[in-house]
Amino acid sequence: MRAMGQVKSSKARFVERKHLAILSAPLELSGTLAYAAPDRLEKHTLSPHRESLVLEGNRLTLEDGQRNRRRTVQLQDNPVIRAFVESIRSTLAGDLATLNRFYEVGLEGGEQQWRLRLKPREADMQGVVSEIRISGSRDWVSRIEIDETGGDRSIMTVTRDGT
Repeated sequence: MRAMGQVKSSKARFVERKHLAILSAPLELSGTLAYAAPDRLEKHTLSPHRESLVLEGNRLTLEDGQRNRRRTVQLQDNPVIRAFVESIRSTLAGDLATLNRFYEVGLEGGEQQWRLRLKPREADMQGVVSEIRISGSRDWVSRIEIDETGGDRSIMTVTRDGT
């Protein structure tokens, strides 16, 4: 966590596979990610359609390029979204205290290959997510897996952006 907290900014590409009960095959999304310490996070989905999520402080802005819609959410007004956000943002910031506020945290492995297991503490979040697993090496997050309580799940693979 200390190594994660030393990272001031990073850029990456992602491929996310969402396994949804209503679909016969996983939905695959891809795009870019950007992080700037301490609290800016961007996810730009480029395929299959354009969509952006930009987190600045406690404000999350969602833009749907396909429907030409923009929506802003204050995290303090939505505890479930805040818990989701903190699973990623607090990991990237190396902020174990905040992770412990929202999740029961388990850490496996060592510096070369580690995995966080996050189980939600709050009932609202427990109704949506059963577990989040974040894997990586040293100061890099390479995989994020989310198991939802209804059986759906997503797996995001993250690779360094060479551009």
